[in-house]
Amino acid sequence: MDAASDAAPEVTADATPDVTAAVSRRRLAIRAAVEQGLLSDAHPVVALLDVASVRESAARLRAAFAEVTAPGRPVLHAFAVKAASLVPVVRLLADCGLGCEVAGPGELALARAAGVAPERIVLDSPAKTTGELREALELGVALNVDNRQELERLDALLAPGALPSPPVSPVGLRVNPQIGGGGIAAMSTATATSKFGFALRDEGAREFVVRACVERPWITRLHCHVGSQGMPLEAMAAGVAATYELAEEINAAVGEQRIDTLDIGGGLPVNFASEEITPTFAEYARLLRDTVPGLFDGRYGLVTEFGRSLLAKCGLVLARVEYAKSAGGRPIAVTHAGAQVAVRTVFAPEAWPLRIAAHDGRGRPKEGPGLVQDVAGPCCFAGDLVARGRELPELEAGDLVALLDTGAYYFSTPFDYNSLPRPGVYGFTVGGDGGGGGGIGDGEDGEAPGNADGGRTDTVRFLTVRPPQTLDDVVAASGGAQRDALIAPRP
Repeated sequence: MDAASDAAPEVTADATPDVTAAVSRRRLAIRAAVEQGLLSDAHPVVALLDVASVRESAARLRAAFAEVTAPGRPVLHAFAVKAASLVPVVRLLADCGLGCEVAGPGELALARAAGVAPERIVLDSPAKTTGELREALELGVALNVDNRQELERLDALLAPGALPSPPVSPVGLRVNPQIGGGGIAAMSTATATSKFGFALRDEGAREFVVRACVERPWITRLHCHVGSQGMPLEAMAAGVAATYELAEEINAAVGEQRIDTLDIGGGLPVNFASEEITPTFAEYARLLRDTVPGLFDGRYGLVTEFGRSLLAKCGLVLARVEYAKSAGGRPIAVTHAGAQVAVRTVFAPEAWPLRIAAHDGRGRPKEGPGLVQDVAGPCCFAGDLVARGRELPELEAGDLVALLDTGAYYFSTPFDYNSLPRPGVYGFTVGGDGGGGGGIGDGEDGEAPGNADGGRTDTVRFLTVRPPQTLDDVVAASGGAQRDALIAPRP
């Protein structure tokens, strides 16, 4: 299941992320975005993704599970495409040895467009149509069944002669161990009333799952996803343990190993409070090894579905401060980054706070005494604030703000409020090796003229992931070609 490009860095499970290097690359990229014209009056907000950080993150994930997995046992790390639904990002992660977890026909199309092989894709949508199920079976994409009615649809699709050729898709059942929620209710997937999977503690549900697997030789997997932002690692491990115990029960009932693969989902929390990457993939993998040792003894294949924890710290949103004003004695910086790129932070600020970095108009880190102020977005409603009462160097018109840790779920899934154009998304590399390691501090005397970071911004190369949306694009997406469709013909 596991493969990787030669371009992916080799790391060990205990490798410490080089946070200092990542911060240096980020600062160079911010300055270069100004100097190279990515950020301009026409495009006052852009999104940047550090290619080297993405590769390093994928390598840390693979190393963490390689350390605890029995030699020769297959592991598929399937990136949760919803975390960054951008074809070049999916392609980059595939080049790093990852597959894809998709939750619908759109994400499946993105994974296929990125060149991901069907056998490295897992379909997990809770609302699959019959057509989507048939397509997955015909392609050989793995399926995780969410409920009894979906299982009945598969029974019909897998009846002799129903499909043109015998399917090769691995099929699993998604189960909900009902272990409880985490710190963010909307992100908790293992509560008693979660919409996902077979609820194992409901009356008769566990017995039904065991019987379904015994009666259907083509069910060879179990799937759980109990983690997400706000969920303690111990609770995540407990959910995996419950799923493993169910697999053992099913195999005992069959009399042989019918369930041969466990899909343990993703959901590793992200530290949004500092540069530190914590918890780490290695910490989680070792906790799983200690909690569920049988998972790694060589009898089971393994699938993971990490998303946010892979990419959050690899990206940022950079926006211009258009105006600086005050109201009720509170300074307010009005910027071009609001709900359209940070919808979760705007609508649930307590659950999704973001770090904000202040820069001057040339892209240099801004210094000065802290001033308590709000950082607002451009959307036309009062709550469009990405930071409230935040102490930052005083922001002025023409300055820049960077919304940090936004490489997952933010700019890749914009909110089309006020018909604001979607920002351009650019990957960046620093130096000539494409991995971000060169070019920093290699000017004369270790310093490039005018660069506060001691690096050269001409070593930053930007790679277009998604071009900025034009106003013509906005009109077209809003039915521009059907302008007169609702005007009734006149007699």
